[in-house]
Amino acid sequence: MRLIRLPEVLSKTGHSRSRLYADDTFPRRVRLGARGVAWVEAEVDEWIRERIESRD
Repeated sequence: MRLIRLPEVLSKTGHSRSRLYADDTFPRRVRLGARGVAWVEAEVDEWIRERIESRD
């Protein structure tokens, strides 16, 4: 399992930071400490796959 930080999430999704945090369908972040967060890469990839499948 791999955790990815915000810059990589933004690059993968094409979302802005504000849109990412406002999207309630996006996978929840994992707290790494007082100020650090990351996302589970497999969950982000699955979210992207679902978006692609829903358009077809």
